[in-house]
Amino acid sequence: MSIELHRDPQHTCLMFTDLVPDDADAVQANQFLLVDHGVGVLLDPGGNMSYNELSLTVRRHLDPQQLRYICASHADPDIIASLDRWMTSTQAKLVISELWARFAPHLCKLGKTDDRIVAIPDAGARLRYGRAELWLLPAHFMHAEGNFQFYDPVSRILFSGDLGVSLLPGAKAATPLDTLQPMPPGMEAFHRRYMVSNKILKLWVEMVRRLDIAMIVPQHGAPLRGAAIGQLLDWLDGLSCGIDLMGAADYTLPGAALSL
Repeated sequence: MSIELHRDPQHTCLMFTDLVPDDADAVQANQFLLVDHGVGVLLDPGGNMSYNELSLTVRRHLDPQQLRYICASHADPDIIASLDRWMTSTQAKLVISELWARFAPHLCKLGKTDDRIVAIPDAGARLRYGRAELWLLPAHFMHAEGNFQFYDPVSRILFSGDLGVSLLPGAKAATPLDTLQPMPPGMEAFHRRYMVSNKILKLWVEMVRRLDIAMIVPQHGAPLRGAAIGQLLDWLDGLSCGIDLMGAADYTLPGAALSL
């Protein structure tokens, strides 16, 4: 089921939260479709579990031949494992970090991505589609080496990838959070492990505070709005995570066998 995050006569932002079954023993993941003046962009379309339903729903809102770009925040399987099928069913180009541009073709049949990959430089860029722009914001090491987030100036939504994640079932992920008090399930543990360091978080917080943000929408879990936005930024600004927490005890020779 699609959820409208924003709609006006010419610009729509849709979110999909429940395309990965809760009993699939796989992480819940969100996918996003932006349409401006009849031209579409798909953000982090996901893996093969989500492809069929997402493809059918996209067709209800957009002629597949008007899907101009598929934007990937990074190259994890829950982001673009379905890439081969999208490259077959549409003429869209993949927009991804220049660090991952030569890895993405491994997800597709030989030649499928020829002249269809747009490599984003580390500094980011602005991507034109329809009559709108999508801002490709640097978010490196959150948690991938080449990582980007997507800011839509029309809706004022920051699509934040793995930043702001909570671990909720698909149905609950559809309801925005207005406060992080109490903090939603999984958020603290996820960020402490998947974000690389507090130095990176501080730099990111300083950058996004300059944006006019109505909503932060991560790739896992529920959107954040209202007071939850400022609470997230304040919390991340002081969070120790990743290599801040690692020490010699984390790098020892294993002493136990896997139980198979």
